[in-house]
Amino acid sequence: MTHYVDSFLAAVPTANKDAYISHVKVVADIFMKHGALSYSENWGDEVPAGELTSMAKAVMATDDETVVIGWVVWESKAKRDAVRKTLMDELHSMLSDHPMPFDGKRLIFGGFENLIDS
Repeated sequence: MTHYVDSFLAAVPTANKDAYISHVKVVADIFMKHGALSYSENWGDEVPAGELTSMAKAVMATDDETVVIGWVVWESKAKRDAVRKTLMDELHSMLSDHPMPFDGKRLIFGGFENLIDS
């Protein structure tokens, strides 16, 4: 069975790691409530700089920031699309109580058709 995956990449001020963890715990609960099969957030540990391009360059990370990557696994794109508006409305409304502890303008995200699960 293949799934649909939303993925994201961001640069988070390293000093905001605890605030980021608190923020994404709330975000994860919202995604799971709306039917995500899984939600994963990952703090950069070995993210090489690269000469031509890199994850850090993609999000314009500075020396005091850490690259994070995450993904949400859905049963299908149709399932994700069916809840997308409600999900986004809820995410936007939660920001007043749980502001993003990073520059959201440098957040990169996209949806991906799964080719293989093993």
